Amino acid sequence: MSHHKNTWHQKHNDSLNFGQRLADNVATGMGSWRFIIIQTIIVLLWMALNVVAYLGHWDPYPFILLNLLFSTQAAYAAPIIMMAQNRQSERDRIQAMEDYQTNIDAKKEIEELQIRLNNIETEKLDKIILMLEKMK
Repeated sequence: MSHHKNTWHQKHNDSLNFGQRLADNVATGMGSWRFIIIQTIIVLLWMALNVVAYLGHWDPYPFILLNLLFSTQAAYAAPIIMMAQNRQSERDRIQAMEDYQTNIDAKKEIEELQIRLNNIETEKLDKIILMLEKMK
């Protein structure tokens, strides 16, 4: 059963183009604690260096450049994450269809088994009736 799911999931993954894979990876990366922690460290370093730096302040106190970088990051991150989200919805839809098909197949098999069982019962009853008639 699980082999079946791997098959459709593998097919789905194989069908993704470079842009779709990139969007999924970016969304996965940005949605991780690792990304948040690394970004926090960079921001703290950026601010600290600009507040106390002897080398010259490339982005003094209101941190306008840092804000610009965040705005740019957000402008790209939002649509990339939405692309990945849309693909997740597509994956969910495909899986739901696969599950539905599996249910239909199982229902057919059960119905066929019930018909066979009913036939067996009927044959047995016929044989018993024949035996009883012979005994008369």
